[in-house]
Amino acid sequence: MLWIKSFHIIFMVTWFAGLFYLPRLFVYHAASDDQISNERFKIMERKLFFGIMTPGGILTIIFGLILLQGYAWEAYASQMWLHAKLGLVAILVVYHIYCAKLVKDFKLDRNQKSHVFYRWFNEFPVILLVVIVILVVIRPG
Repeated sequence: MLWIKSFHIIFMVTWFAGLFYLPRLFVYHAASDDQISNERFKIMERKLFFGIMTPGGILTIIFGLILLQGYAWEAYASQMWLHAKLGLVAILVVYHIYCAKLVKDFKLDRNQKSHVFYRWFNEFPVILLVVIVILVVIRPG
């Protein structure tokens, strides 16, 4: 199970790298005003989302489910920290899906949000990561 846990953590780091960097690209993309930059950001966003972030998220969830099934399934019913962690992961999945919508909006030149919005949007996964790590390490109640 330690191999599974290792891969879960590795792909979680990969997923979060994308969750941190993609909104930062959105900040710069929303602030750009020339066609060359606009097209470059579209390519970077697509490659990051589909080539790194999405595979990282999918593999994080797959290895997490294997861990759950392997030795934490019985603990699931009684461990509130695990309920909270899984709830936060579900929120991350929604955030990820919303990022897909934003990638598409930029691709189609339909972005309506400012770079300031994306600066705040960029902070959300940081907060979730901090809470998830604390839950996993501390395992409160």
